[in-house]
Amino acid sequence: MQRITVPPETTPPVEGHLRLGDPPHRPDAITVNSRHLSRAGRPWFPIMGEFHYARYPAAEWREELLKVRAGGITVVAAYVFWNLHEERRGVFDWSGDRDLRRFVTTCAELGLDVVVRIGPWAHGESRNGGFPDWLLDGGCVPRTDDPRYLALVRPFFAQIGARLRGLTREHGGPVVAVQLENELHDQPGHLLTLKELARRAGIDAPLWTATGWGHAQLPPDEVIPLFGGYPEAAWDTAHDGWPAQSRAHYFFGPGRDDDSIGADLRPGGASGGASGGESHLARYPFATCELGGGMYTAYHRRPVVPAADVAALALVKLGSGSVWQGYYMYHGASQKIGELSTLQESHATGYPNDCPVITYDFQAPLGEYGQFRDSYRHLRLQHLWLACDGPDLATMTLTMPPDAPADPADRTALRWAVRSDGRSGFLFVNHHQPVETLPGHDGVRFAVELDGRTLVVPREPVTVPAGACFAWPLARRVGDGLLLTATAQPVCVIDAGEPVHVFTQTAGLPVELVFDAATVAGVEGPATVTTSGGDVVVRGLRPGPGCFLRVTAAGGGTAGVLVLDHDSALTATRGRLWGADRLILSGRPAVIDGDHLVLYGNDGDRVLIFPPPEPAAGPAGGFVSGTDGVFGVLPLPPQADGPPAVVVEAVKEAGPARPPVIDPASGRASAPVDADFDAAAVYHLTIPEDAFTGDDEVLLRLDWTGDAGRAYLGGRLVADQFWHGPPWEIGLRRFRDEVLEHGLELRLLPLREDAPVYLSPGFRPPAYPDGTVLELRSAALVPMPRTVLG
Repeated sequence: MQRITVPPETTPPVEGHLRLGDPPHRPDAITVNSRHLSRAGRPWFPIMGEFHYARYPAAEWREELLKVRAGGITVVAAYVFWNLHEERRGVFDWSGDRDLRRFVTTCAELGLDVVVRIGPWAHGESRNGGFPDWLLDGGCVPRTDDPRYLALVRPFFAQIGARLRGLTREHGGPVVAVQLENELHDQPGHLLTLKELARRAGIDAPLWTATGWGHAQLPPDEVIPLFGGYPEAAWDTAHDGWPAQSRAHYFFGPGRDDDSIGADLRPGGASGGASGGESHLARYPFATCELGGGMYTAYHRRPVVPAADVAALALVKLGSGSVWQGYYMYHGASQKIGELSTLQESHATGYPNDCPVITYDFQAPLGEYGQFRDSYRHLRLQHLWLACDGPDLATMTLTMPPDAPADPADRTALRWAVRSDGRSGFLFVNHHQPVETLPGHDGVRFAVELDGRTLVVPREPVTVPAGACFAWPLARRVGDGLLLTATAQPVCVIDAGEPVHVFTQTAGLPVELVFDAATVAGVEGPATVTTSGGDVVVRGLRPGPGCFLRVTAAGGGTAGVLVLDHDSALTATRGRLWGADRLILSGRPAVIDGDHLVLYGNDGDRVLIFPPPEPAAGPAGGFVSGTDGVFGVLPLPPQADGPPAVVVEAVKEAGPARPPVIDPASGRASAPVDADFDAAAVYHLTIPEDAFTGDDEVLLRLDWTGDAGRAYLGGRLVADQFWHGPPWEIGLRRFRDEVLEHGLELRLLPLREDAPVYLSPGFRPPAYPDGTVLELRSAALVPMPRTVLG
């Protein structure tokens, strides 16, 4: 039996000490205390995702932001890269894809809040960390209060302020926070200077933030320190193994800092910041801005990050006390090529990592061309829950079991924790970590002492399998009844005339619901219901669209309980559609746009919707054809015929493989340069005109093995990849006219067996004929059609 005792009372949060927040007279005021944020007088749990507007076509922003919103993101964060806006000194460009104002306005139109990360130094794998080249030649000391440097920052901030005029909270706009600098660990006075400069330039928000990792020294009570954690680290060396610092992110605990982030750029590395513990952080809520939504590929280190790694890390942060989930990246993008240079981080610009010239896909939940990834579905399931229970979770504190593992190398102990306000809470379990499969745990039951009673869950011991990762409710209201325990994770609550509480089965474990008999008069539905002492125990459930129970409270009120199987829950989207709050299950990723339901791809031939639209509800009701459980069935049009074939012409064989080149400053392998691609294998790809239908995206999917690849249109570099295992996808929609006119030229370099680069174990080439490998196995078109209902 795993046991834990939750303290009956928690220490109240400290109030009024932070120089942050809206004026108190605002009816929707944002405020912050030492534990959580509030909005309009109610605890507020932001869910933030990074999306770099200037690295994505402006014509597609609205469509992509709708996807972001459908994934459960409520706040969009974006760097304002200085070198993208003032590449030549005094010549500012805020047009087209660089139109910050249009991006923020589009977020506002879709009900999304915005965090502007104004730098001036940003990083984001950008050249010079985002500084224009001319600034580094300006005879100043950047990232300090050097007057010469501040004189250069003021015009940049003034330009940002002009773009944001009328869009700050003071004027009813969506900008809720401003991040100052990035990874500046030893200049608290400079951060205060930047905050004052920004305000004078018209940049203002109720919340000011700064990255806190690396034991950063921040100006006390002036900014909220934000933290991060990644499943992998492309900035690590090419050692053959999992980065040690990533292990800690799969264990529950109160620690926030990961001083390995940015350590490759800090003097002293991972100990470059101030020494000491984290006691000073108790003055601030536990907030994050860089939970790894994936990871970029550096030339020397090219990890693959599976969805389960992303989801488990995020859930562990929730279980450990996070009250602000922030993902980097949430949406992938493409680096710009400037008028004067390429704009990626590289050895040539003094950085320890060589990054691709173009791709900044980051293996993010939404890819470089808007692709939906498995991590999107897994995180969306958590975000659906937070949309309902996040405000309560924000007030809850962490309680660790007395025998919690202390060694991040521990692979045997069961990892679990409880967050509670002393009356109710959530039990968190994580039995997943990257790379190493953890052994299953047999005979598991949890005993939680909470609010004067012992909650035992489940009633009968179960085996927690490898990879299990979930949160179970403790003493939570279901309508007017009290659900004491459940071996199922909350998903959301749907307003369907009565509240319908949606749960999902977890880790394949039998679902058991236990209600307080003093609060529940009866439970009806496809289950076995028994009374044991003062408990009503519900078992024998078969999760799925038809697993619906009606719970009648002692006072006569009713509530529904819907228990989905996990695979169905991963397809769930929730939102207001056709005049009602609805839950949608769709194998095709679903996005709600006003009264339209937009579905992407070809997976599945139907959509399930709850509650079903009534036949009299106009066009919406006309979509429904039958039922599946409590869901209405919306049949989808048949899939279109398969896409036309790509014509691949081998133009030139590759020359000898390039010998490894080691950067003397970092000791890491350097990427091929332009001249090296003269010896690449060359292929010409012809894309048929009928590959394009309307304005839907079409992906070119390349299955290949090698070292590095580049794609050109009419001699212009448009895409590149350091090969790391998964197929290389290139979105063709934005290049349609050029693709049809010129075709696409691929240049691929072979990979040497002795190349000093890291590849994830499951993706390493099985053989290297003659000591190298280069193979283009297929080039196929993958349409991403949009089906619009309504």
